[in-house]
Parts: sequence; C-alpha cells; structure tokens
Amino acid sequence: MRENIYERDSFLNNIAKRFNRPVRKRDVIRPELKFNPQLDVLKEKTQDELVQVLINQCTKIQTDTYLVTKEELPRTLNEVFLAYRGGPIVCWEDHRIDDFHLRSFLEKSAVHMWDPVHKEKNIAYSEQANIGITFSDITLAESGTVVLFSSKEKGRSVSLLPKTYISIIPKSTIVPRFTQAAQKIRQMVNEQKMIASCINFISGPSNSADIEMNLVVGVHGPVKATYIIVEDA
Repeated sequence: MRENIYERDSFLNNIAKRFNRPVRKRDVIRPELKFNPQLDVLKEKTQDELVQVLINQCTKIQTDTYLVTKEELPRTLNEVFLAYRGGPIVCWEDHRIDDFHLRSFLEKSAVHMWDPVHKEKNIAYSEQANIGITFSDITLAESGTVVLFSSKEKGRSVSLLPKTYISIIPKSTIVPRFTQAAQKIRQMVNEQKMIASCINFISGPSNSADIEMNLVVGVHGPVKATYIIVEDA
C-alpha cells in the first residue's frame, strides 16, 4: 500500500493561487531531455568494478571498508567492534539480520535492537551508544554514500547519534551514483510501493569545512564510519 500524502491539494492550490492560474491535473507531460550526461557516468562498470569505485572513494571520505562473504561478516563485525572499543551498540531491527544469519551473533554481543514500541527509549539509548549499525538500502559508488530508508523498525537515530557508525552494504545495492538512486525511488512511487517518510543519504563520518575551510570531523554525527560490503549474490 502507498502511504497517504496529506495536505497535497491545499499545498498545490496555494502555489497555483500565487501564480494566478488553476491547478493543472491532466495532460501533464514530463519533458524529454535531449542530453542526459548523468546517465553515462560509470554506466559501463560491472558490479565488481563499482565495488572498487566505492572502496576508492571511501579512502577520500575517511571511511574504512571491508569486502566479505556472509560467513565472514560476524567475524568482521567483531573486529570493528573491538577497534571502536565496544558497546553500547544499537542496531536496526531489519529482516536482513536473519537473511545474513546475524541474529545470534548480535544477541551474544548484547546489541540493543530498535523496538518500535519504545521509541523514546530507543532514542535515549542511541544517544549513549558508542556504535550504531544499519543496512544500506541503496549505495552510491561515486560518492561513497549509503541511502537509508527509515521506518518504525529502522530509526534515524541509529545512524546519527552514536559516536561511531557501521553500515552493512549488500553488494547488490551498489549503483553508480545518485541518478540511479533517484530512478529506483521513482520506480517505487510508480509501482505504488510504500516509501519511507525519511530517506537519509550518508557519506562517511560527519564533517564540515564551513569555517575557514578547515575540516572538522564529528560536528553533527559519528566521528568514525566503517562500510562492510557483503557478497550477497
């Protein structure tokens, strides 16, 4: 089911009123662009080559990367936990935890799973957490960006509030760049699939160079980030 869009008509009516014209609801044709250079970037790359593009970009955005099999994933996660000095750890409640056979490992590691019944408790835990773990829904090789679709089981706080961040990236989610992510989201809309109320694009650890072009890491989010790319074909 597609989620409801509230106040859309009043919003569009207000814009039309400002332009002194009626709202056009029929015969609206999307323009066909003569040139589409955004579609050509990295289009010839294989999936393995896109993985390498992603890894190379991560060195530029101060993000550690691992390329592992499903069987190697728990051991690699444990290595990163130790490198980040352990918990508290918070993680999405995501079906891919079971797909990648991580449930027992996370339980043994005393990881707090996001519980939609206790939203405020989850946020408070995330504020105190050392490590936050999410899965990437779409991954942009060109910019080293993970795209996260929030939901009641997948709180935004998990990727924003802990001191350090781990993104588990199924290899199949990697696309060349933002262009393909936008196409995938548009396809979901056209197929009337449920769309997340919030979609986050995260490119490595938090940083800013707004003040005198001096790079400062950890301004408004995790100070360190690790991407673990998992062979899932």
